[in-house]
Amino acid sequence: MSTATTAPKSQTTQRLNSGFSDWTPAQLPDLSGKTYLITGGNSGIGFEAAKMLASANANLIIACRNLVKAEQAIADLNPLGSGSIDSVQLDLSSLASVRTAATAVQQKYTQLDGLINNAGIMQTPETRTVDGFELQLATNHLGHFLLTGLLLDLVEQAAGRIVTVSSLAHKFGQMNFDDLMLTSDYEPSRAYGQSKLANLLFTFELDRKLKAAGSSVSCYACHPGYSNTHLQSTGPQGILNTIYKFTNRFLAQPPYNGAIPTVLAAAGLEAQPGGYYGPQAILECRGRVSDATVAPHAQDEVAAARLWQESETLVGYAWKPQAKG
Repeated sequence: MSTATTAPKSQTTQRLNSGFSDWTPAQLPDLSGKTYLITGGNSGIGFEAAKMLASANANLIIACRNLVKAEQAIADLNPLGSGSIDSVQLDLSSLASVRTAATAVQQKYTQLDGLINNAGIMQTPETRTVDGFELQLATNHLGHFLLTGLLLDLVEQAAGRIVTVSSLAHKFGQMNFDDLMLTSDYEPSRAYGQSKLANLLFTFELDRKLKAAGSSVSCYACHPGYSNTHLQSTGPQGILNTIYKFTNRFLAQPPYNGAIPTVLAAAGLEAQPGGYYGPQAILECRGRVSDATVAPHAQDEVAAARLWQESETLVGYAWKPQAKG
């Protein structure tokens, strides 16, 4: 098998029926004493999610490449609640940076109530990372795969949550297992779709593995719909960039709205382990938040197992899911 095949949108289904149709941040409990690490928490959807969690008195760790921007975000977040706001330098496209960041967090914290794998890039020109990986797969999937494995013990200590932000683009993605780095046929949208499909295959496989191990950690996935963020201006080039300038203005929802599924998955009492959440209106691009639909190929257990094995090899890390003590 060389790829996980795509499927028509009409075949998409909800993974769960969580019992609500319109979740809002007003339903968050008081998060005093709880600690959440957010990758890319300094801007866009990640920053909006951080604001909601901070307003509920959570402690936050903002993980991003530029610590100056992290400090700017912290200055805005500090007045919102009683929790502490910290930062850690993290470049998800570099395995060395991921390991350094994980070590820094492990040395300072004894537990994490939530690890939010939010940071991402979109439809970039063909680029290779310092490790020789295709940039979008490295940043959106492989970096988070390694970070989650390294920090799993801290999440276990809190019986916490792991949240990964995917995209509607997963429905059109394929895993090109014979050429994961797309060296023979690179196309920005193809690479993006593959990385976002990888997010869901990883999340659902991790959910299965942790449940089988009796772990107290629970896994969730979400997507922001079509939200107006810097992703559409910093990655896509040419005609795509021109299109997004129009569609962002007239069709996209604000990043605040796009962050609601992330906050639900990270801290909402109504979220169910293994769930996938997102907007419900206009082909799931915007609007009220509830259970999102997922494509069949994102629930392909054979493809998920293969991606897991490939990912362990690529990042040089073998996972050891923790069982309940």
